[in-house]
Amino acid sequence: MDTSLITMPVTLKVGDIMSEDEFFRFCQMNDMLSFERDKNGNIIFMSPTGSFTGRFTLRIANKFFNWLENNDIPGEVFDSSTGFTLPNGAVRSPDISWVPKEKWDALSCDEQEKFAPICPDFIIEVRSKSDDLKYLQDKMLEYMENGCQLGWLIDRFGEQVFIYAPGKHVETVNGLNVQLLGDPLFPGFALDLSAIEKLNPDH
Repeated sequence: MDTSLITMPVTLKVGDIMSEDEFFRFCQMNDMLSFERDKNGNIIFMSPTGSFTGRFTLRIANKFFNWLENNDIPGEVFDSSTGFTLPNGAVRSPDISWVPKEKWDALSCDEQEKFAPICPDFIIEVRSKSDDLKYLQDKMLEYMENGCQLGWLIDRFGEQVFIYAPGKHVETVNGLNVQLLGDPLFPGFALDLSAIEKLNPDH
């Protein structure tokens, strides 16, 4: 992989921290761009996902969604354009996320329409060609610290997967010809990465 293509997201350090409503309006007024916000209130400019990675991520989401539907697992699946306000105040947009029905239904309609004040129970991040791996790993740890129950960071270019769970050391799986298991959150769910798409980034 050409490491010269890797970039850190541009961070705009703000003097006065925006309120939740102000940041939501800021994002809506600039809806051609993608933003996150760290726990200190700094605004992070996110680059668009490459087309191959976007297709790869969508196919994972489809398999996950279909499994949930076929097994009558109540909850909501969200795409990468969805923002969540974590308990630490950060606003993050995972590539794929899932919130159980009871937690989603407990939110008001107004909360659901904005950046819902909740951390998803399940998160998948897929590394794009320009993504800095350390930055994504830090985000995954932040999800765990804020209530996520299971997280997968799929590094297509380093050909490895990092598995996160609360109270456990991060598990590293080398190679992408693997099955990722949803236990204990989704008993019986297995994601066969090799069946998603040709995984070699030099396709």
